[in-house]
Amino acid sequence: MITILTQERLLGFALGVAATAVAVVENRRNVHKLIADSNSMFGDPPKLKKPVIEKRPQVVFAHLWNKAVDKAFGPVITSLSQRGW
Repeated sequence: MITILTQERLLGFALGVAATAVAVVENRRNVHKLIADSNSMFGDPPKLKKPVIEKRPQVVFAHLWNKAVDKAFGPVITSLSQRGW
C-alpha cells in the first residue's frame, strides 16, 4: 500500500500539472483572441506582391557557395582521405 506521504506527493503533482495546463491553455486562448481582435481592428492584411528576389537566384547562389566551399576545403578533405580519416 502507498504511504500517506506518497499519496500526498502524487496528489500535489497531479494538481500542479492540472493547474499549469489550465494556465497555459488560458494564456494561449488570450493570445489568439488578442491577435484575432487586432486583425479585425485593422482590417484584412494587404495582399502580398510578387517577391522581388525570385527562387532562381537563390539556387544559383547556393550552387556558387557549394563550389566555393569545395574549392576551399577540397585539399583538406583530400589529405584527410589519404590518411585514412
